[in-house]
Amino acid sequence: MADKEIVIATGNKNKLREFKEMLEPMGYTVKSIKDFDNIPDIVEDGKTFEENATIKATAVAKALNLPVFADDSGLIVPSINNEPGIYSARYAGDHDDDANNAKLLKRLGHSDDRNAYFHTSLVGVKPDGEKIHVSGVVSGEITTEEHGDNGFGYDPLFYVPSMHKTMAEMTDDEKNSVSHRGRALEKLKTVINDWW
Repeated sequence: MADKEIVIATGNKNKLREFKEMLEPMGYTVKSIKDFDNIPDIVEDGKTFEENATIKATAVAKALNLPVFADDSGLIVPSINNEPGIYSARYAGDHDDDANNAKLLKRLGHSDDRNAYFHTSLVGVKPDGEKIHVSGVVSGEITTEEHGDNGFGYDPLFYVPSMHKTMAEMTDDEKNSVSHRGRALEKLKTVINDWW
């Protein structure tokens, strides 16, 4: 059977790797938007993770005439008004992990309530507009300093009690087993063939 081509609307090589590890064994060929030239500029002006993921996936699916998956993920810390939320990637500017982490630690200060969770909305859109949506959540807490170097974004600050380590201290397999994106991808695995 010929490989089934799916485009992931990301330029993030870490994120792409997670999709490849999950979908390629199922017979899908996974590409990123960096494999194509005619990708439009996309303004993610949605009010929710699902809206932003849908905006991204729809724009790229129309441009490439291929099925596209996009996710919008973020960290939510209830004690600081659910920040950074949909602004997670640009919390302290534009996609600067170190600055984002520093701002988060400063906002939390010496707070005792450091509970947090990561949320992913994963949306697939076909060129004809048919949509699929799954989501995933992982709960944890924000540490007072960074630990580990096998992650990106807020991973060095996000401690998962059941694993006794931060996301950035986990192996890829460990992270995929508990992460919000991993959980969304696991859900996707159960429904993607029917949607396809």
